[in-house]
Amino acid sequence: MRLLRHVLLSLPTAAVVALATVGPASAQPVPAQDAGSTTASRALTDDGARIDTHRAAEDVEEYWTPERMRDAIPLTPDDSGAGRSSGTAEQPSGPPGSTPAAPPSGEVRTKITETSVAGKVFFTKPSDGKDYVCSASALNSDSKQMAITAGHCVHEGNGGDWMENWAYVPQYRNGDKPYGTFVAKQLRAFNGWIDDGDLNWDVAMVTTWPQGSDKLVDRTGGNGLSWNYSREQDITINGYPGNKDNGEVQWYCEGRTSDSDGKLALGCDFGGGSSGGPWMRVFDQSSGLGQTNGVMSTIDSAGVNRSSYFGDSVKQMFDDQGSAT
Repeated sequence: MRLLRHVLLSLPTAAVVALATVGPASAQPVPAQDAGSTTASRALTDDGARIDTHRAAEDVEEYWTPERMRDAIPLTPDDSGAGRSSGTAEQPSGPPGSTPAAPPSGEVRTKITETSVAGKVFFTKPSDGKDYVCSASALNSDSKQMAITAGHCVHEGNGGDWMENWAYVPQYRNGDKPYGTFVAKQLRAFNGWIDDGDLNWDVAMVTTWPQGSDKLVDRTGGNGLSWNYSREQDITINGYPGNKDNGEVQWYCEGRTSDSDGKLALGCDFGGGSSGGPWMRVFDQSSGLGQTNGVMSTIDSAGVNRSSYFGDSVKQMFDDQGSAT
């Protein structure tokens, strides 16, 4: 497998091209306290039915045939429904904090270039009925059932609808699903994203159905969560950019981030399909685990990727969703 390593040099802030569409210039800023609150929704199929039983989850898993997974469209600037950064990025209001990562309960199958903690997300977009693909990662919590991704990979933004048929495939590789498929049970996103498509709040957390008796984090391991850290961090990013190996192989990028108008920035040139992939502090290649300190959100014309900042609001999202089963 080819490797990708990019270390960010000192780059001027460039105009952001989202892995989500820029919305109308007339959008009004959302007050920080409203933008930073969250809303949760039960997961739905594309016919509007709730995924509220194991049988319903199995139906969604069966929907994602190898052909549908292969043909799913990487979410790109023209496809998502996102807005511009219409408010102010969150500033830390307390000391940095982290939650613990967790190894899988069974055999560890980490590779230097890939980790079982990261994978692909597949979903149907309600506004056009087409199938799309993003990236995500497992996040350790009390439930052991949670994944974290970008807001625009669970909700259309700008007052749109929740994505449907949502499913997560850890360490997907050329159609192989070594850890199975984990279907969404409940989705949670920031209101700043849901209402306004504000890229400062492009983060989401998802509770998944177990695979039989196996919960997601028990099967693949799960990262910890970091918040209120400096915007300048040594970071490792994993995901499935559609402009690398057609998105069929997990790629990684590492370097030191910079502050870009309140977001984290790193020049990885990861295109559509990488949205939602984890930005990890203190990544350990031997375990494949780290501390999730961001998720892939945008790319600009210079190939610089950006993530929303993880402050107290992300920690509150984690507290609100992390024990949901």
